[in-house]
Amino acid sequence: MGKLSVKRVSALKDAGRYGDGQGLTLQVTATGTKSWLYRWERDGRERCMGLGSVHDVTLDEARDLARDMRRLVRAGRDPVAERRAERERQKAAARKLISFKDAAQAYFDAHERKWASQKTRDVFMARLTTFVYPHLGALAVSDISTADVLKVLEPLWHSKTETAARTRGYIEAILAFATVKGYRTGDNPARWAGHLREALPSPAAIAPEKHYAALPVAELPAFYKTVATMGGMAALALRFLILTAARTGEIIGATWDEVDLDKAVWAIPAARMKMKRDHRVPLSEAAVALLKTVPRERGNAHLFAGQYKGSGLSNMAMLGLLKVRMEMKGVTAHGFRSTFRDWAGDHTEFPREVVEAALAHKVGDATEQAYRRSDALERRRVLMEAWADYTLGKAPTSNVLPMQRAAG
Repeated sequence: MGKLSVKRVSALKDAGRYGDGQGLTLQVTATGTKSWLYRWERDGRERCMGLGSVHDVTLDEARDLARDMRRLVRAGRDPVAERRAERERQKAAARKLISFKDAAQAYFDAHERKWASQKTRDVFMARLTTFVYPHLGALAVSDISTADVLKVLEPLWHSKTETAARTRGYIEAILAFATVKGYRTGDNPARWAGHLREALPSPAAIAPEKHYAALPVAELPAFYKTVATMGGMAALALRFLILTAARTGEIIGATWDEVDLDKAVWAIPAARMKMKRDHRVPLSEAAVALLKTVPRERGNAHLFAGQYKGSGLSNMAMLGLLKVRMEMKGVTAHGFRSTFRDWAGDHTEFPREVVEAALAHKVGDATEQAYRRSDALERRRVLMEAWADYTLGKAPTSNVLPMQRAAG
């Protein structure tokens, strides 16, 4: 060691490698960049490790670093592997400093597309902002414990049980995501089975599940007749929702290019379906006739135009029609799916799988679903015609169809 000098290091311009001795080498690139290398042999192969730029590391410092490297090599250790491992440890430590709020945002960004409606996305973030961030937001996601999770849940568990239960699920999902990303290790403190269920009573025990309020089957024809006399886009949308037994989000997000009036089919893409798979709705004659009366706003792709130019109907429009204009305090738009299910199950002999397919529900386990390739469109068409006949007052409340026609 000692072949180089400070003056020579400064003067060298030609590209190449210049040895100082005992493994220390000055590397000069074609662009004039100079840096220090430590070179050694292991198992007959040359190994090389950078020690820094000459602008950051002096000749004497480079010699000291080279001595340290030689000690490691004599001890049978690998300086490159150890440096890489140290960098990984530092990265892992930095990742674990990420806050719960940042981890939640990363989870949301990665999963946003799985939620079909903007309302679902908004509710997710609103619950985190209101109930979770005040307690966990600033904490390192790696440090969150069961006690921290309980601080969020316990004040809500009895007073807002459903909200608390869903919020727990959000926290569990975010912490699981953080574990996969390397932001934390260990068990998930928000998991329910075998963990929080021992500290909190079952949600079903303290707040039984509430179903959407539904109109009794016998009252539907008179109700539909009343809605048919009302003006406005919300009334048209509600009538179409009833005739198709569709979800509110599917109705307000519907576009004209999804509908084929000639074939009487409404094709809803998977992205807008709860089950994330394409769904075809056979349109009854009444549904087709209704759509032909819907005014089309130029430049607006939505089936049911909203208040603002180019927008779709608000998700509160039909609920407002029911609660405000019609003063139906105990009925929701989603509840008409239950009315349809009650009618089909109690007053007809249509096969259960046909009815469930009409509601876009999964039927059977994964194996059965794999073998059930047909969506029973034509069988469902008969079902939806019968439903439309009943809704418009053209069929009795019971024994609507014999089994033979239902199976056709």
